[in-house]
Amino acid sequence: MNVIGLTGRNASGKGEVARLLKDLGFVYGSLSDVLREELRARGDAVSRDNLIAIGRELRGAHGSAVLAQRMQAGLGGDGNYVVDSFRHPSEVEWFREHQEGFSLWEVHASEEIRFSRICSRGRESDPTTLEAFRALEQAEATRTEESGQDLDGTAALADRVIPNEQSFDELSGYVAEALRDLGVDFGS
Repeated sequence: MNVIGLTGRNASGKGEVARLLKDLGFVYGSLSDVLREELRARGDAVSRDNLIAIGRELRGAHGSAVLAQRMQAGLGGDGNYVVDSFRHPSEVEWFREHQEGFSLWEVHASEEIRFSRICSRGRESDPTTLEAFRALEQAEATRTEESGQDLDGTAALADRVIPNEQSFDELSGYVAEALRDLGVDFGS
């Protein structure tokens, strides 16, 4: 069994890497899905602000690895998995200690490229100015409390950086190379 965890900044391309892996037979899961389930169970709207708030609440009440614990408990014994949205070093540490075959990949793209992607995708909850984008980035980059997000600290733990600055074909090549390095047979 291989479990590839994904981390990276907003609009870096984590979803594209996950899609590539799903196309190769990986089963998809997201730590954010744990948060979405919790919000729905409470009858709260699923929004970026609510996801951040519930994540802090759960980490504060149950420890900073709670999302990883809940996600990892649902993984089966066979097959390959891709788990998106690692946002706290404790989540990575939990998987490293409790999940054989775990590898963390940071998907990386420059701020300019990521902001351009955010503007073009036009999601309702996305920032519309570079200033708002940078403020959001800063809020998620480094935790000011134990229960906060820490994308910088999480990225520092990555086993591999997957660049996503160019074409989809180049991204596919980086993913294929990373899989080969892990010894994953993906039929090519």
